[in-house]
Amino acid sequence: MPRTPVQPRPPAGRHARIPDFGPVRGLYVPRAADAAAFAMSTYGIPLLVLAVTGSAALTGLAFVCEWVPRLSAFALAGAAVDRIGSTRVMRIASLARAAVALGAAAVLPAAGTGTVAVVTVMALAATTGVLCEFCYVAGESAGGAASRDAGDAGHRVQAALLGIDHCSTLAGPALAGFLLEYVGATGMLTTIAACSLLCAALAPRQRPRWPREAPVPVVQGMRTGWSTLRSLPALGWLCVGLLLSNMAIGLVQAAGPVLVVQHFGGTSSQVGLVWSAAALASLAMVTLARFAIDRTGLWPVGAAAAALASATCLAVSAAPTYLVFLVLVALLMAGEAGMTVVLRTLRARLIPAEAFGSTLSLIILLLLAPFPVAGALVALTPPELLGHVITACAVLQTLGLALSFAKLRTHPAVRRPATTP
Repeated sequence: MPRTPVQPRPPAGRHARIPDFGPVRGLYVPRAADAAAFAMSTYGIPLLVLAVTGSAALTGLAFVCEWVPRLSAFALAGAAVDRIGSTRVMRIASLARAAVALGAAAVLPAAGTGTVAVVTVMALAATTGVLCEFCYVAGESAGGAASRDAGDAGHRVQAALLGIDHCSTLAGPALAGFLLEYVGATGMLTTIAACSLLCAALAPRQRPRWPREAPVPVVQGMRTGWSTLRSLPALGWLCVGLLLSNMAIGLVQAAGPVLVVQHFGGTSSQVGLVWSAAALASLAMVTLARFAIDRTGLWPVGAAAAALASATCLAVSAAPTYLVFLVLVALLMAGEAGMTVVLRTLRARLIPAEAFGSTLSLIILLLLAPFPVAGALVALTPPELLGHVITACAVLQTLGLALSFAKLRTHPAVRRPATTP
């Protein structure tokens, strides 16, 4: 009798697919569910804190509670994915996020606005921040494995994942605000839990395949990234400018619920609409910037995006109406998106392949660090003075971006048209 042919082994790497359900069911649907829960948690929970406590200080503190654990969890999430695989990490983190959201939904209706309610919403902010980061890192790892499996069509996988992220950022804040206003905290938290359960049920089916060599310690990786960044002054100057810019943007994000609800007399759904409009403007700017960089190079596009972000951030604190505030925030985030395209292209050109991962991790941590600081500023600043603090940070943003792009002006990497997506 003829022998049964030996089945080929899964491709080498840290993740191997088991079994393949196709990209839609096996990757895109769980990613969409996780992205929806991520967006609603990030923008909806500070709204919930303001609705429960009525305190601008606690709203800012909730922003801190969301972002500090996320920064701390970044390296741990990557190590967990390397150790037990993206499937188990995404499943465990999604189930935990669903349990936390349902627990808060059960406690808040009976807690009113007392101490129990305050403790519940603050703990919710901190816990979901960590769990969202674990889910995100697991999803990124699964997407990377799918791209490698797709070979020459890998860019299509990444384009689809990027589209999912932008659509969730577009719809998630508005949906969270709508549910909070018209259904209440229970409705919003139940929706987050439902998205998390769907993500857990359909988590990408991948198992870890450990490398033979020992993993690089986190501290050693950070040192490698720091030395690499110091050796690339063009990239370093851009990171300095974006760090100061993110301080101003983080302050606008953290103060957004307070400004819209207490200053303009708006509603929770109107707060969500601000960030949905900002996501739409960012998506348009990303598309525009890609074509512009191909024709003119990085510096003209980056300088124009920096000027747009600086001008609109300086004007945000003086916005006379809600509609003007919405338009200014949308333009601010569009400018930020344009600079992000420049950063991604420049780092792909300049960072050596052997140090790319460690340097990328350091850059992400540096650029996210201002967000918890911005939340602390909102927590410590009286609501009537928030406009002055935003203006001061906008001035620092303008000076930092002007200095950064002045330093970059003559660098050859930012003058020629782009060849890297």
